[in-house]
Amino acid sequence: MTSKPQASGVTSNIMPLAFPRGKEKFCELCKREAYLQCTQCQVTFYCDAKHQQADWVGIHERICHLLVPIRSQKDIPDQAARRENQLRKTKLIEICRLVAQSKLSEGKHEEALPAAHCLLYTSIDVHGPNTIQLIPAYLLLAEANMGLDNLAAVAELLSQAEWAVLKSPESGPLIQHQLHRSLGRFHTSTGNLEDALYHFANDIYFASEEYGLDSITTSKGYFLMADIFVRQGKVLIGRSLYSKVAQTWHNHLSGLLKTHVKIPQNCDVSSDSFYEISQQVEMDEMLRAMLEFEQKQFRRDAAQTALLAHCLAMLWLLRGDFQKVLGFGSTALQASQQIPKHDLTESIQRLLQQVQSLQTEPQPGSD
Repeated sequence: MTSKPQASGVTSNIMPLAFPRGKEKFCELCKREAYLQCTQCQVTFYCDAKHQQADWVGIHERICHLLVPIRSQKDIPDQAARRENQLRKTKLIEICRLVAQSKLSEGKHEEALPAAHCLLYTSIDVHGPNTIQLIPAYLLLAEANMGLDNLAAVAELLSQAEWAVLKSPESGPLIQHQLHRSLGRFHTSTGNLEDALYHFANDIYFASEEYGLDSITTSKGYFLMADIFVRQGKVLIGRSLYSKVAQTWHNHLSGLLKTHVKIPQNCDVSSDSFYEISQQVEMDEMLRAMLEFEQKQFRRDAAQTALLAHCLAMLWLLRGDFQKVLGFGSTALQASQQIPKHDLTESIQRLLQQVQSLQTEPQPGSD
């Protein structure tokens, strides 16, 4: 579908006589009594046009067709048909999770709510209440509400996630790491910095169990912990942790570039091979924040500036944005040249030369 229709174009008033007595319909978003229904799937209902449009933009446009067989078949006697319907619900769960994550990465917290709510309701339908499979939905809803400053809702959602973990002794390090990271962010937003440090420390512990101590996922915990130390005025500790994060990312990005020695111009190589857009946005923001922090210091560390700027140049080379590569690459080169025989100078120069040569290559179809 190339354009998003207005609310009046995809809904109609509910006809009470069309449904059995006692089968009231409730709004997809707020669960209040519904008065409108989607005219395309006819199995989704809303209290008003505002909630219909919010749901359409947030998730419904992507899943409208998928909801028809899921919601129109309640009591399925055939075992094969039940199994097929469960597979559809599993697919719906994955779509909602990816859409909610993508919206959050773009800072669209309000738009992320419909996908996260659909994820929660479908997960409950498939797995039951208070199960460990609901935790991803609780954490995505908590992140969306945190972005909207609905801290009371965040506290309730994280409490439910903690309760689900307590009831599931089999929960592994992945779930524990995700929960502690969310709890750390929540306590950071409320100003409880010591509690935040406690949860980020647990986040790092469980992430290192799942991914390894030097993984990029674990490094985000170090980054969040460094932010807390800087806020507490413990700049040296924060700076030390930033250095560890920067080195982890530099090693990772250098390894990726070794497998893609030549990047075609205007080619976004990351979309299929490396990262979802949400990961790339978060990566860029984190590296920029550390670089800006270093550049604001009275005594700047040229080696750290070179390392971070080189990371950003490599990241944007993988994304195919040559202007940003040249900008960050120049910053990295200037910083590295302040240090005699710095080990990054040569690789930064090669990167800049590579981009400059790609920019001068004739485009396909040119004379």
